[in-house]
Amino acid sequence: MSTAREIHDRSIVIDGLQTCLWSREVFEDLRAGGVTAVNCSTVLWENFREGIAYVSEWKRFLREHADLIRPVRTVADIHAAKREGRTGIILGWQNTSPLEDRLEYVEIFKDLGVGIMQLTYNTQNYSGAGYLEENDSGLTGFGKEVLAEMNRVGVLCDLSHVGDRTSADVIAYSKGPVCISHVLPRALKDVKRNKSDELLKACAARGGLVGVSLFSPGLAAGNDATIEDYLDAMAHVIEVAGEDHVGIGTDFSQDRPRPSPWLLWANRDKGSARTLTEFGSVKINKPLGIRRIGEMPNLTERMLARGWSEALVGKLLGGNWLKLLDTAWQPAT
Repeated sequence: MSTAREIHDRSIVIDGLQTCLWSREVFEDLRAGGVTAVNCSTVLWENFREGIAYVSEWKRFLREHADLIRPVRTVADIHAAKREGRTGIILGWQNTSPLEDRLEYVEIFKDLGVGIMQLTYNTQNYSGAGYLEENDSGLTGFGKEVLAEMNRVGVLCDLSHVGDRTSADVIAYSKGPVCISHVLPRALKDVKRNKSDELLKACAARGGLVGVSLFSPGLAAGNDATIEDYLDAMAHVIEVAGEDHVGIGTDFSQDRPRPSPWLLWANRDKGSARTLTEFGSVKINKPLGIRRIGEMPNLTERMLARGWSEALVGKLLGGNWLKLLDTAWQPAT
């Protein structure tokens, strides 16, 4: 019988979102944790020029650390990363702000390798409302065009920080599946950042995926949470959305201290206006047992200890993400 570590090492492990302070040390920890591919999504309030700068930065990272990481544009690239023993880098955003008001920029950034775009980050933009906007107006007319263009060129739409009404509109309007890459269930802790069972179920019903987050303010036990609390949340999402529509979305922000200039900027509206949350400066622990990326194998061990089958564990670790990305990254015909 295979050990938990052997099962982890042969599995494809996909993390739906991290927002770390990227460095060789982080890339080494990704390999130590057996992460096959990760959505690297630190774009929050950037404009077009700054969005291009982010792509350029990753071109340099990929060149300078090619022994550890490789670019991902297709599911075939994820399989290649597994064979090569490297971590595949998926370029993602947590806002569509780099598009500004230009619809054609969706395709330009897709051509540059951006495969996942969260529609809004916390507040209002041209496309819709974030979860902290005072009035969630829903998906805008321009937002419908942005979403249609994302469907057309093969960019996966993410709804993690998007408002409830805008999220529901996107799920209903999108021609392809969407994801909620890093989220926790509101049924287990009633905070705005978490999503309702209704939205989780709707996302799954349209072929989408819910990535379960390690963000302790969204877990019932808060900073006292352990890996078991995380798996309790995952079990709830499996019950609601179904085992084929659940994955990992850790929201690791490794090596970013609280407070730090980046996190304080992240927690202000548009980076410079009112402070939206306290999360940029308060102490936040990841659940005990999985506080750093290198501890990812502990997830596999604890899933198996719960009696979850190897087949189910394989889906949760990365199999479900693979299926979703294979569908979402195909340009619409």
